Amino acid sequence: MSMTDPVADFLARIRNAVMARKTKLELPYSKLKHRIAELLQAEGFLTGVATNVPGQANAGGKPSPYGPQGSLILTLRYDSRNRASILGLRRVSTPGRRRYVGKDRIAKVRSGLGISILTTSRGLMTDREARKQGIGGEVLCEVW
Repeated sequence: MSMTDPVADFLARIRNAVMARKTKLELPYSKLKHRIAELLQAEGFLTGVATNVPGQANAGGKPSPYGPQGSLILTLRYDSRNRASILGLRRVSTPGRRRYVGKDRIAKVRSGLGISILTTSRGLMTDREARKQGIGGEVLCEVW
């Protein structure tokens, strides 16, 4: 069965893992999801990002439950009081309704406490980086 919105599935899996207080999450690999996970790690929402893709350096060396596609392994971040660093996730642009913003119209998420992830002509980046470079793009999701 094909999936129409893998980014929404990715965000839902993270949301469910946070609500279940999981520390690790394994999900199907794709370059887009891997780049989003790297951005979340750079912004401090995740502790670690590893891949288990055949033909690449593996995380643990065991076979992936997702077959030749491989898997992406995320380590969620919690503070000393066991509160998650991710309080909310929201998919903005969907396959049925794309949301594009210009460089002057990139909104701040939660007054700058959260981030938007945009896909631009220069690759995936956060809203802060897009404002700094002066480019707009499609708003994939918001994380706070």
